[in-house]
Amino acid sequence: MQGAFRLFRVAGITVFLHWSWFVVAIIEFQQRAQRYTSPLWNALEYLALFGLVLLHEFGHALACRQVGGQAERILLWPLGGVAFVSPPQRPGAMLWSIAAGPLVNVILVPVFLALGLALHTVGAGTNVLRLIHDLAIINIVLLVFNLLPIYPLDGGQIVRSLLWFVFGRATSLLVASIIGFVGVGAIVLLAVLAHSIWFGVLAVFILLSCWRGLRQALALARLDKIPRRPGFTCANCGAAPFIGNYWLCNHCQTPFDTFATQAVCPKCQAAFDTTRCPECGVAHPLSDWFRAPPPLPTMPPVHTAPSAAPKES
Repeated sequence: MQGAFRLFRVAGITVFLHWSWFVVAIIEFQQRAQRYTSPLWNALEYLALFGLVLLHEFGHALACRQVGGQAERILLWPLGGVAFVSPPQRPGAMLWSIAAGPLVNVILVPVFLALGLALHTVGAGTNVLRLIHDLAIINIVLLVFNLLPIYPLDGGQIVRSLLWFVFGRATSLLVASIIGFVGVGAIVLLAVLAHSIWFGVLAVFILLSCWRGLRQALALARLDKIPRRPGFTCANCGAAPFIGNYWLCNHCQTPFDTFATQAVCPKCQAAFDTTRCPECGVAHPLSDWFRAPPPLPTMPPVHTAPSAAPKES
């Protein structure tokens, strides 16, 4: 987010623009100056490109919200856009949140085709037809590029989500990251052959993202080995909480197990209204975490003497 400034907010989602977009605009104007009869058409094309990327990212964000996730920010920068989405930690939720972005581009393909045919039929000007033609091509290029099975591109994350159904979240991310490293090698080779600085920048971005994905996969593998507390699940992502001192008191900085102490710090006795899920980051009241335990197996009746009430702890 460094170097980005706020543009507007729609449906609770704030859109930011990185300053380097203006550098790309200057380059685009220089390289395509002869495409249209007036630079105003170049400006219109660039604004339309802005809109295409924005629609793609809103597809991610709105789909994430649809499955109960969080999506509050979108960043537009030279390599495209980034929707900061946090879907529930389920493969289906992740798959829909990622696939909805390219789906927007798929829907736009027949839209541009119909619009181009209609404008050609009514005898629209050359600049108009070129603009619609170029935007249709740009939309297809964005679709194909994003569907490359290279993490963290949409295609790589879709592959990861599909693998998640079979191998779990840690192994699926590990495999997707390794595939991404192979993709980095191919992009570096392409950058050298094409003498393209943009492919080089893209390769560095993917390399750093794959490295973060690899580290996250190893961290998730360690988390999956931590015992879970039965009888409680997150109301947002459905994950059972860890057993252990994995929550930190905001007052005295003491780590404690909030489910063992009923959301009360054992040192300073501070009580907390909500408990944050370590998986998805969403906080709920402790009562919203409760899940009725399964019924106990039927036992034959026994006759016992009345017992004393249990001592409160």
